[in-house]
Amino acid sequence: MVHFILSIGFLIGASAAYAPQSALKSVHGPGVRLPSSIRGSSRAGQRLARMRPRCETALATEWAGAELTSAKTKDVKTVFDINAITKILPHRYPFLLVDKVVEYEAGKRAVGVKSISMNEPQFTGHFPGNPIMPGVMQIEALAQLAGIVCLQMEGASPGSVFFFAGVDGVKWKKPVIPGDTLMMEVEIKSWKPKFGIAKATGKGYVDGKLAVDVKEMTFALAKP
Repeated sequence: MVHFILSIGFLIGASAAYAPQSALKSVHGPGVRLPSSIRGSSRAGQRLARMRPRCETALATEWAGAELTSAKTKDVKTVFDINAITKILPHRYPFLLVDKVVEYEAGKRAVGVKSISMNEPQFTGHFPGNPIMPGVMQIEALAQLAGIVCLQMEGASPGSVFFFAGVDGVKWKKPVIPGDTLMMEVEIKSWKPKFGIAKATGKGYVDGKLAVDVKEMTFALAKP
């Protein structure tokens, strides 16, 4: 630890030695003058000067710790946990793609969470050395979230099967990889219980940035 601190101090101090003479004057006054051997623009000096901001940033970074980091989601309440979800959706491992629901408005919309893990089987082949959640699975996760809403509406019942009847206007904005948390939102645009047809929109976000956007999903409720 002492060696690390001394090394950082040396780098910052050395980078200051190669800073422009004008910068040092502003700190130490007009009477300060560097030796000619230091005033030169050597490559080593330039490298150290470039490293200085990074060293200062590293020293200025405040350690948050697990407790404070975990507390960032303390106000996010779970509406349906995984046990409740399995009573609504017929899907099971390895194709149950909604871990929990954190917002829910009956018959209208929901916000759900899918935590991406390297232990999921699709990453053995998609792709070796560069794991990325397949786009079709992102759409499937959104469809399952929509199913949680639809299967609790009039004319449907939990445990029933919804089939994909169509999907339009899909845009992927960024890769979703292991370690990410895909925060999904769906909204039911129409539901015709007589025919068992539902239409919905969906979006998925990672770290507040849009990852997938689906303009329209169409589902057909399987008739017994």
